[in-house]
Amino acid sequence: MRPDPTRERRWRPTGLGASGGSGRHGQPPRGLVVALLLACATLITLDYQGGNDSPVEPVRRVMGEVYGPVEVGVATAIRPVVSIPRWLRSQDSMRDEIDDLEAQNAELRQQVNTAGYDRNKLAEYDGLTAAAGSLGYALVPARVVGLGPSQSFSSTVTIDAGSRAGLRPDMTVVNNDGLVGRVLRVTRTTATVLLVIDADSVVGGRVGESMEIGMLHGRGVLGDEGRLDLELIDTSVVPNRGDTVVTWGSESGAPYVAGVPVGRIETVFSNVRDGSQRAVIAPFVDFGALDLVGVVVPSGTDSDRAVVEADGSIR
Repeated sequence: MRPDPTRERRWRPTGLGASGGSGRHGQPPRGLVVALLLACATLITLDYQGGNDSPVEPVRRVMGEVYGPVEVGVATAIRPVVSIPRWLRSQDSMRDEIDDLEAQNAELRQQVNTAGYDRNKLAEYDGLTAAAGSLGYALVPARVVGLGPSQSFSSTVTIDAGSRAGLRPDMTVVNNDGLVGRVLRVTRTTATVLLVIDADSVVGGRVGESMEIGMLHGRGVLGDEGRLDLELIDTSVVPNRGDTVVTWGSESGAPYVAGVPVGRIETVFSNVRDGSQRAVIAPFVDFGALDLVGVVVPSGTDSDRAVVEADGSIR
């Protein structure tokens, strides 16, 4: 079969030959490449030697005026996107700083809010140490953790010390102001204390310099109106207003040791019919604000906590 001459002509590449055509496989002629290289070298030389008078300068100026606003717009548009990582890092750093400052502020606020309580607590410990020294008794410190009725007693408190601290029933309880009450019952870690202002409380007392003996009875009232009534054994004795009343004391110091301040005589009433005297005592202890108390224990008592000895030292 004879080949079709028209198909052979379609396959043959069109060009001008090796010297003046486009070259093989679509490559540009070597002459054109050489001419472009010479033109670029010439423009570079003229631009370098001409400075501001370079023939290329007008073209450069026109290109700058055309593309300059475009570059500015593109930079303005992408600047927020490019700044996002840096912004996120700065936000994290600022959040950490804010968290630190908030924590510091919270700690400072707590210190300010509890400053008064801490001062009072320190003053109570100092007062309890002084009380142990002035009374001559060893004391086990304890805190009031409950206030209210307990098994028919209307005026009791619960303290956070019990048998493990060396406590047992019928021990005297005091604070830095004076007599608080006596221990009714104990558990391993707590104790119930009957306050002297309870209506069922009876405490032997002595009046001021006269050393007259009487019996103190509670009224069962807390707060500013809480008072004790004193009935003297010698009905002919008239106590003086302002005299201090201290505990008379019991055998073996149970339930009350001797010499603990109770209160001051506020008013004296005389019974015309039998000539007896009754005095109203304002207690030294503020029973509505009880916190730190001390339980009188024998010196050398084994305790699970520090004991304030009679000389004011801590054991």
